[in-house]
Amino acid sequence: MRRVALLGVAVVAAGAVAAVAVAAAGFGGTPRATPPAAATATAPVIRTTLVKSQPVNGVLGYGTAVPVAGAGQGTVTWLPPLGSVVRRGAAVFRADNRPVPLFYGRLPLFRDLRPGNSGADVREVERNLRALGYTGFTADGAYTWSTARAVRRWQKANRQPQTGVLSPSSVVVAPGPIRIAARTARPGDPANGPLLSYAGTTRAVTVHLDVSLQALVTRGRKAVVTLPDGRTVEGRVAAIGSVATAAPEEGQPATIDVTVTVKDQKALGRLDQAPVVVDLVAATAENVLAVPVTALLALSGGGYGVQVGGRYVQVRLGLFADGLVEVDGVAEGALVGVPS
Repeated sequence: MRRVALLGVAVVAAGAVAAVAVAAAGFGGTPRATPPAAATATAPVIRTTLVKSQPVNGVLGYGTAVPVAGAGQGTVTWLPPLGSVVRRGAAVFRADNRPVPLFYGRLPLFRDLRPGNSGADVREVERNLRALGYTGFTADGAYTWSTARAVRRWQKANRQPQTGVLSPSSVVVAPGPIRIAARTARPGDPANGPLLSYAGTTRAVTVHLDVSLQALVTRGRKAVVTLPDGRTVEGRVAAIGSVATAAPEEGQPATIDVTVTVKDQKALGRLDQAPVVVDLVAATAENVLAVPVTALLALSGGGYGVQVGGRYVQVRLGLFADGLVEVDGVAEGALVGVPS
């Protein structure tokens, strides 16, 4: 895919190059400076909202796939279809025709849980049991005999040995619903190796952002995503990587991963692993007066002005975006000279 070029401040006619190069300059020139050649066309001073953005390449998908490996004995007897969504309590796979269900959480189970245990892993299991309708215990992080009785009822429903002891191999833990991204194993394979991989159920855009552009991204900042068919959808920066990744080719910049979420998932259609362009909003100036960049005149004594009728009016410059520049010093609706 074509790499999007870095956004310049603006592309201007030869008469405005000097103005663009020092766009941050304020007053200090004089309208009595020798003017350039007369403009042959005019443009009105408009009131508008200027948005300066940086286009970068991204990929729309379900995020990085997470592998699942079977940790128990037996044989794989069933795997879910590719693209299917698995929710809490449903089987992620079957081993010896017994379901291995999904629990929601962020802490992987790392030990057999039995009466007398306590901790965050116990509380995670108790919350899942309660969400699945099992009662008679307190979800307080203490694995009591009441918790064990609920576990035995859950084990019976899932055709597992009713021991009251919950082993890490009896469930798959993920932060929420999962979407099956790949199947590594097949029915008949041993249930103690790589079986499948999953991703989230919500699509987002992943951008490998040049580290020199880090200042453009903060969590919550707006972004506009252009889809392959030219349609645009609104997004926001949701996550910013903290570790830079070296470029695969010498001479290319290091990058950080940036995730842009899109609230309107329906607008994305069926797209997956699709190349997109993301406009990261760097700055916004609302309800300001603006003129074409080409209307700017560099004054001989310093500063910038515009031609209004037969005179030259000094202006203060603000944000540059989309070929326009924010100005202060002229009235809305006034006609300024521009090259034809």
